[in-house]
Amino acid sequence: MTEELLALSAMARGDAAVFARWASSVEVPLRGSLRAFATSVDTEAVVQETLLRIWQVAPRFSHDGRPNALLRFAMRTARNVAVSEWRRQGRADQQEALEQHLAAESEVAPITPDPYLRAKIGQCRDQLPEKPRVALGQRMLSNGADDDSVLAARLNMSLNTFLQNFTRARKFLKACLEKAGINLDVELS
Repeated sequence: MTEELLALSAMARGDAAVFARWASSVEVPLRGSLRAFATSVDTEAVVQETLLRIWQVAPRFSHDGRPNALLRFAMRTARNVAVSEWRRQGRADQQEALEQHLAAESEVAPITPDPYLRAKIGQCRDQLPEKPRVALGQRMLSNGADDDSVLAARLNMSLNTFLQNFTRARKFLKACLEKAGINLDVELS
């Protein structure tokens, strides 16, 4: 929970990178909580609206001391946005169907990192040759925000060289993890 409090504090200060990491960690459970509404409302729009509202509320959000407070708040907000969208579509006469949607709502936990997997990835990353390790590091630091040509320029590499080094890093990491008995297909599913 300490990690959650630190993330919430950073979001309250306007740290967009921390918010982006938090949003990516809760996107799947948030979408899962809207599954019952998938045939009735645009759940993508609901998720986007929910994340926007959470970003706006984060500086004033008060943690209740229980785990996943912000996720629980986001799920409640998403449900309320979905219900509002449902009503906006003029479906107020279908109250029974709405109640079925709400009854189908289930508590979904966030995806939490596996400390063993994290440690193994770190060990494998440390074993990478220098150029692939640097290329992978730049890609990770950017969180997908920067274009590969920008990342390559930061490393004084051509775009092609950067992409080759990044591809080598991924192959080395995969081989190292498989050697440690970690099946990435299972972990990423």
